[in-house]
Amino acid sequence: MKQSSCTVTILGSGTSHGVPVIACICPVCRSKNPKNHRSRASALVRGAEDEVILFDTAPEFRLQALREGIAHIDAVFYTHAHADHLHGLDDLRPLSFNGPIPLYGSAETMDEIRRRFSYIFSSGQEGGGKPKVLLKPIGPEDHITIGSLEVIPIPLLHGSLPVFGYRIGPFAYLTDCNIIPEYSYELLEGIRFVVIDALRPEPHPTHFSFGQALEAVRKIGAEKAWFTHLTHDVDHEDIRRMLPTGVEPAWDGLSFRVDIHNGFG
Repeated sequence: MKQSSCTVTILGSGTSHGVPVIACICPVCRSKNPKNHRSRASALVRGAEDEVILFDTAPEFRLQALREGIAHIDAVFYTHAHADHLHGLDDLRPLSFNGPIPLYGSAETMDEIRRRFSYIFSSGQEGGGKPKVLLKPIGPEDHITIGSLEVIPIPLLHGSLPVFGYRIGPFAYLTDCNIIPEYSYELLEGIRFVVIDALRPEPHPTHFSFGQALEAVRKIGAEKAWFTHLTHDVDHEDIRRMLPTGVEPAWDGLSFRVDIHNGFG
């Protein structure tokens, strides 16, 4: 069976406010530990054939791209259309000089992109430039191949809002959710590595708490998990100490390798 690998990099690990939070003087927001500096949630995957895909374009995408030396993008996969996951889209401009970048996501997310970024799709704009993109609506039944990477949407619920997580081989990226439907657990069979939403220790109406995320990791059966979409409520080192072996808080710049058996066989 053909084997390949990819490298996952966490571009941002913070919740919608980011950390530090504007005007906040709490200990985490004043912390000098760089792992407490959490830009809005996003991730990068580099494949064995130099493919580069993004999960979401956070408002800090320009800074994230400069930090990680991103020189091209083959595709962006959107989880949903909330501002903290979408509003860095315009900074795809310099990465689309050589051709349009396909953007994948639910039909609802694609409609929101067309509405909020209408200038991208208007022939009347002069000056300033705009990113060249192609909108590619997908559903749970679609498997998208980008070079050596097969990307599978995983339906989740973010409160009452349907959103997508994504699977690549034994890796899953599951941000902004508080419910994983039973049929989606079936799609997550064989997952070994997961980056999962875990907002804070206390319950929240649209995000997993730490305890809920731990239960989801247990049910998925992943051997290694990282919590993302973290608030300023808890210090990185305090989170690390409260979690069991095999589970860690993510941080901006975290990178790890995933070995893939194509077809998950």
